[in-house]
Amino acid sequence: MRQLVLDTETTGLNARTGDRIIEIGCVELINRRLTGNNLHFYINPGRDSDPGALAVHGLTTEFLSDKPKFGEIASELREFLADAELIIHNAPFDIGFLDVEFGMLGMPRVTECCGGVIDTLVQAKQMFPGKRNSLDALCDRFGVSNAHRTLHGALLDSELLAEVYLSMTRGQESLVIDMLGDVPAAGATLSPRIALDDLDLLVITASAEELSAHDTVLNDLDKAVKGTSVWRAEPVVENAEAAA
Repeated sequence: MRQLVLDTETTGLNARTGDRIIEIGCVELINRRLTGNNLHFYINPGRDSDPGALAVHGLTTEFLSDKPKFGEIASELREFLADAELIIHNAPFDIGFLDVEFGMLGMPRVTECCGGVIDTLVQAKQMFPGKRNSLDALCDRFGVSNAHRTLHGALLDSELLAEVYLSMTRGQESLVIDMLGDVPAAGATLSPRIALDDLDLLVITASAEELSAHDTVLNDLDKAVKGTSVWRAEPVVENAEAAA
């Protein structure tokens, strides 16, 4: 499964009134593992950033003046996004800007080239209702270090969001979930994934030295609790006849 954690920086808050994308960062995950195959662009928007936006990202008009226009990177970006599931914090904002940029070039919407969109802000609100769910707040909540983040940057924010997303969805890595597979149709015959009867399993018993070492550890535990530790307790087997 290929996923891309995506973030953008823009000249302002409204793509419909002329604000443009000035930075795009994409971090690739394959089967929930960071690959290092990331994509990053600074983009010349052809206009100044609003003062409020400039204070957030720090990307000046002078710095962006020699960077490519969006049209120059659009094809490479779409090729990178193709069929991947996008992971975005507050997805409508970034998707809205990308759709406007692609639309001005006569290209289809983002959702027509990617394999779906996950909005981590929506997920976070469901997990932590009534709490702050900004990227910084989620970094604090999940122990993801953002100490080196003084300004917003698309690639850095994508890297942070990737760590947050993996922490938010850590339960998905459960072996139980992985082994469940597809739910069979009603009346279907279940067949085991592994034919256990065909396996010749090697049983290795503990040596005398290992048993002695184990007993020593139990003795130390007994002394520590001043009694019999739970590890020495034998399971109670109920006698079926007596119970009857």
